[in-house]
Amino acid sequence: MDKKVRVRYAPSPTGFLHIGNAQSALFNYLFARHFGGTMVLRIEDTDLARNVDHGEESQMENLHWLGIDWDEGPNKPNPKYAPYHQTERNDKGIYQKYIQELLDKGIAYKDFATEEELQAMREQQKANGEAPHYDGRWYGASEEDIKAAEAKGLQPSIRIHLPKNHVYEWDDWALGHIEFNSDNLGGDFVIQKSNGLPTYNFAVVVDDHLMEITDVIRGADHISNTPKQMAIYEALGFDHPHFCHISLIFNPATGKKLSKRDANTLQFISQYHRHGYLSEAIFNFIAFLGWSPVGEQEIFSKEELIKAYDPKRMSSSPAYFDQRKLDWINAQYIKKMDVDELADRALTLVHENDSEEANQLADLKLDDATLKDLLVKVIKIHQRDVTKLIEVLHYAWFYATVLDQNLSYDDFNDLDATETKQVLAGIKAGIEAFDGQPTAADYSALIKQVGKNTGVKGRKLYFPLNITFTGKSSAPEINEIMAVYPADTNLTLLDKAMAALN
Repeated sequence: MDKKVRVRYAPSPTGFLHIGNAQSALFNYLFARHFGGTMVLRIEDTDLARNVDHGEESQMENLHWLGIDWDEGPNKPNPKYAPYHQTERNDKGIYQKYIQELLDKGIAYKDFATEEELQAMREQQKANGEAPHYDGRWYGASEEDIKAAEAKGLQPSIRIHLPKNHVYEWDDWALGHIEFNSDNLGGDFVIQKSNGLPTYNFAVVVDDHLMEITDVIRGADHISNTPKQMAIYEALGFDHPHFCHISLIFNPATGKKLSKRDANTLQFISQYHRHGYLSEAIFNFIAFLGWSPVGEQEIFSKEELIKAYDPKRMSSSPAYFDQRKLDWINAQYIKKMDVDELADRALTLVHENDSEEANQLADLKLDDATLKDLLVKVIKIHQRDVTKLIEVLHYAWFYATVLDQNLSYDDFNDLDATETKQVLAGIKAGIEAFDGQPTAADYSALIKQVGKNTGVKGRKLYFPLNITFTGKSSAPEINEIMAVYPADTNLTLLDKAMAALN
């Protein structure tokens, strides 16, 4: 690419970072890094009534957790382009300058219509079977009418006048050639609200121009905004950036766009963090929501994705959120990650105390060294069968409180009672003979010796142990699980199991 790339991720602090936001941020990040360009973080905070406390901080914290960073923004200002909050830019008169320019040209005009008048207009249009549109009632108004409205204390909004039968068109990275006719945009639209704040479509054009944004990469739900923005670009004599409208994320169960009502899908990036998904896995998964690489590879590091990214391979089809694929990807990352690193991340989840599983472990009041040792042991046992770190927290709590658990011994009914008693008695005698705390290797040798002594093999040997120490007939590496427990705990569990047998 022969131009200096500048892209922007521009969230509104009206909520927290959700999967759709993250998708837009990630593709802007990949685009900037692939082409050696600049990524800008801009905060579009002019919707004062809907801004939420800590919305901006949440966006930034969760972007960092995902591994997405930016080159310019509120915390990294470039004097040439700052400030990066739209409210600050408005206070500096940045937008008003261009509003006045359009007023002076006669392209924009004051609209003194009240909300009651506009509502009556919409109702009449509906009764007439017309598509809703602004009827231009204040375009070309006389000075007398304007002065009369001002004398009443009415605060006008500012609208831009659209030319008739004019085509706005662009070539989209993802969707190809797109065009809209000005007659189908709902009439002259507001570019400045009556409270003096610019509307989204106006502010974003001015900001993208002044910040020299070369490519706008955003969700396909913005397609209807683009021709309005192009009308403003043309009116101000600005060149428009290259657009890319990313596939929206759909729920495969409903065939509809993913929404907050889809209770079975986690909506916010903080929830994925809380449930023990790895940031690398989420990054990898989101990269495939609206884009695909050449070849069949599915697991990519961030560096590999940056190198492989090609905007020409952005999809025009809906991106379906596949929960099973996400869990599979996360499991692959867990399997490959260093045990000590996984334990540190699990420990962080406990410290954050932001889930039931984390609360349960935190309530045990274990010091960090003891808790990390427990987590390391649990991960070594379950690294190949868990899909999320929250499952590691659950196993750690279960093993730490096993004597308080209501273990089920129902599966003993499927085993030969005599053989089972022989196995448990042999294991108990072996543990009592140990000097100190046995290791996993010690327990492995003991189990083999008991099998040899009793002649019991295979499932008849291991199922009784699985039931005794976990309450289930199926368990991974039972010798490793036994090594998690103190020897006295194992003896108590054996006594409980033998009592159940009797």
